[in-house]
Amino acid sequence: MVRLEKIEYKPISVRDLLVEMKDLSELMIDLAYSAALFDSKPLAEEVVEMERRVDTLAYLLDMSAMVAARDAKGAESLVGVSVVASATDKISDAAADIAAIVLKDIGIHPAVREAFEKVEEHLARVEIRKGSVWANKTLEELDLAAKMGVDVIAIRRNKDLIVNPKENEMIHEGDIVTVRGAPMGVHEFERLAGGTQQASKS
Repeated sequence: MVRLEKIEYKPISVRDLLVEMKDLSELMIDLAYSAALFDSKPLAEEVVEMERRVDTLAYLLDMSAMVAARDAKGAESLVGVSVVASATDKISDAAADIAAIVLKDIGIHPAVREAFEKVEEHLARVEIRKGSVWANKTLEELDLAAKMGVDVIAIRRNKDLIVNPKENEMIHEGDIVTVRGAPMGVHEFERLAGGTQQASKS
């Protein structure tokens, strides 16, 4: 029997819920393909976590729409919102299905992975260890895009997920950071996240 999470209604605007669902579903597609093609279980696990979040957002959106629809006219005006939310939820489900290829050890043909390794951008999910040079600094201070060709596209902090973090967002020890960028830059970011190395001077 599947255990269902109890979700309490929160007064969040339909617009904000849709924006977060859109941002998550877009990110999930990138992560899911990278997880499958690079056989990365950490990326696949992140996709599954995001899929749970999208399901929660979809449920909250349904409740918000019901509260907002005070009559038949109001309900009719929200039909389009419901359709978009449902389609976004299906996209997230599809991304999770792709991630399952990795988690269930189904795998893909080596030729496909070999071809994908030649693309210009890679993704990685990295934990910021104690003593890392990335810890306790804002993204603006790190200036990763200019120095390493890497962008931080998501930060998981305990149970919270920050998608497309702003420049003033600080990275802390224990954060799970998802980065995207040039392969060498991504590998360097992973190396320095361990807390045992020093950043190369540019």
